[in-house]
Amino acid sequence: MSNLIVLIPVALFLGGAGLLAFLWALRSGQYEDLDGSAERILIDEERVDQR
Repeated sequence: MSNLIVLIPVALFLGGAGLLAFLWALRSGQYEDLDGSAERILIDEERVDQR
């Protein structure tokens, strides 16, 4: 039973830290362009010869 006295606050702290990290990612624009990176890899770039 004494283990719960330690584990419950630790779990609440980790959950709060995860929530804060998620909210920070939302506010900083991490989820704005979800398809851009997936499509960017398919675009061919023209190579420039360096001769």
